[in-house]
Amino acid sequence: MHDNASTAAPADLAQTMDTVARSLNREVPLDELLQLIVESCVDTVPGVDEAGISLLRRNGRIETVAATAQVVRDLDAVQYEVGEGPCHDAIRGDGMRCVDDLAHDDQWPAYAPRAVELGIHSQLGLQLYVEDTTLGGLNLYAFQPNAFDEMTPRVAGLFATHAAHALGRRITHDQLSEAMDSRKIIGQALGIVMERYHLDEDRAFAFLTRVSQTGNVKIRTLAAQLVEDLNQGRRTTLA
Repeated sequence: MHDNASTAAPADLAQTMDTVARSLNREVPLDELLQLIVESCVDTVPGVDEAGISLLRRNGRIETVAATAQVVRDLDAVQYEVGEGPCHDAIRGDGMRCVDDLAHDDQWPAYAPRAVELGIHSQLGLQLYVEDTTLGGLNLYAFQPNAFDEMTPRVAGLFATHAAHALGRRITHDQLSEAMDSRKIIGQALGIVMERYHLDEDRAFAFLTRVSQTGNVKIRTLAAQLVEDLNQGRRTTLA
């Protein structure tokens, strides 16, 4: 159990947030930054004993990507499994869910007894989002009932903002990298088609588009196959 103050001193909070912000600006690896955020939550957010960050994958699966203790991963997993709980519900659309005593709360009958069994009584879940996109959740746990005060969600919200910003930047970076890779591969495929069929660039692109639509294959997938076949000394048959 962590022993943080019931309320964070303004100077300590400011220093912690400055450290997180500097790490974000220094392009610290995402896993290190998220771990710094959850550890800072435990040290700074009033009443919090353990913390975790969950990521909502494109396929709808929720995955814990940072945690201060195994109990966080265990209870996150329980919520994903039973489809209920403060953190699960916050991610799925409620925005923020807080419970003061899971031992006397009937909102989550499949989850609450298992949390209490592992020693957790208070819990706060905050949705992480950028604009209209849900990225995941910040999951905060406490061993004592009624552990949180009026400052808890406010301070936690600051960390949630940093976590969402970090995840949003990484997702945007990955999307841009994927787009650049796609452009590169499609450009190589256009060169192959232009040389093979003696077409200019516009006609080569129109040709690839037609083959893609006819075969119900994404143009990037078709382009990648063309490039791979050329590298392997094979000739792709295009209809």
